[in-house]
Amino acid sequence: MAEIPNFQSQSGEEILPDVKYTIAIASGKGGVGKSTVAVNLAAALAKEGYKVGLIDADIYGPSIPMMLGVNERPKIVKIGDRNKLLPIVKYSLKLMSIGFLVDANEAVVWRGPMASSALKQFMNDVAWDELDFLLYDMPPGTGDIQLTLTQTIPLTGAVIVTTPQDISLIDARKGAKMFEKVNVPVLGIIENMSYYNNPDGTKDYIFGKGGGDKLSKEMDINFLGEIAINTQIRLGGDEGNPIVLRNPDSVEAKQFTEIAKSLVSEVISRGERPGQPKIEISL
Repeated sequence: MAEIPNFQSQSGEEILPDVKYTIAIASGKGGVGKSTVAVNLAAALAKEGYKVGLIDADIYGPSIPMMLGVNERPKIVKIGDRNKLLPIVKYSLKLMSIGFLVDANEAVVWRGPMASSALKQFMNDVAWDELDFLLYDMPPGTGDIQLTLTQTIPLTGAVIVTTPQDISLIDARKGAKMFEKVNVPVLGIIENMSYYNNPDGTKDYIFGKGGGDKLSKEMDINFLGEIAINTQIRLGGDEGNPIVLRNPDSVEAKQFTEIAKSLVSEVISRGERPGQPKIEISL
């Protein structure tokens, strides 16, 4: 477990005062396995000995309840003169999701400001206590939730998840540029579904080869690593038991673990994060 320097917020706000690093796991488009990556990175960091929290910031399509096998509602506790939600704890991870608060079969039909307000409550009204890392499983795109997060707290940085094919890389590039516009460092790119391991040991590059690495070089962004396709990853998500924990000796679990270690090294190499200025977005 690498040593993490203490962080004191310079934003002037008491938002997540005991959280050292806040990282958005994002993508430019859906369908690239971003939530799978977020869950397994969180689990890998916890296995390395860090205190980890995970916020399901995809208000309209929460995935965390199913992917981590949670079907309970958070409790409310009185802290000082305020009521706060206690995060659900599973696999040593502290979790919060709109999926814990609404019926699983109900659609969240909210306008953007309501979704943004819910995300702010997940930061302000949840008793997170001390955490080394708080990860945000972001919705796809570059909309209200992304702007709310970047304008509310000084994010340590963002990680962009992509798949190798060109259509995914186009949107990943847009996602990275969005974070650059609001002064959030892009800590790295992760390429998911990179290849399939054939029984004879060869690799089948189903969606193309090397797209994530090429994009990282083009944008001068750290390439954190690639993750192979494996049915066990999907089964882990369906069963609520991430492959990092379910099949710890698998190639893919080791890939997630190495990526988590690389992410820690990238964060630490940047030093303590400065307070982030408020960014005005003209529409």
